[in-house]
Amino acid sequence: MNDYHAARSAWESFYVIVGSSGGALIGLQFVVITLIADRHRYATGGGLSAFGTPTVVHLSGALVVAAIMSAPWRSLGPPSLAIASCGVAGLVYGVIVIRRAHGQTDYEPVWQDWVWHMALPFCAYAALGVAGFWLRAHVEGALVAIGAAALALLLVGIHNAWDTVTHIVMTSEREEKGAGSRE
Repeated sequence: MNDYHAARSAWESFYVIVGSSGGALIGLQFVVITLIADRHRYATGGGLSAFGTPTVVHLSGALVVAAIMSAPWRSLGPPSLAIASCGVAGLVYGVIVIRRAHGQTDYEPVWQDWVWHMALPFCAYAALGVAGFWLRAHVEGALVAIGAAALALLLVGIHNAWDTVTHIVMTSEREEKGAGSRE
């Protein structure tokens, strides 16, 4: 157990950075969605539930992992279970996101979308699930895997937020130019 506390304390500033970044980016995502709300014809429910909402979930996942790993646990059982639960919940949510992406008609995803919006988050959540179960037996390796998964969720969230906003802005500009040329 002392090995866990020593190893975890070495990660403390990492989780402060990842957690605070995740929280700040969640706030920015809400601001952006509010600012583009008047462009509702460019960002409909199907596309947002398949591409926008998961971004907030992934950023929240990074924040939650950082909080779990920063909490002063007395034994390895609770953080192990909490991290494994986050991983399993993320995998279930990943299946929901894939179904939403297939079902929406707002946008035809390209291969990069499948990688960034579905495959990479799925891999990060799988790593969390495995690392959560692994934490009790292999502390150092599990801590590296958990840190990598949290960072992956943060970076995927950043990429996907930028991708979604860029798509909405570009679609909006194209349609506005098209409407202007018809007048």
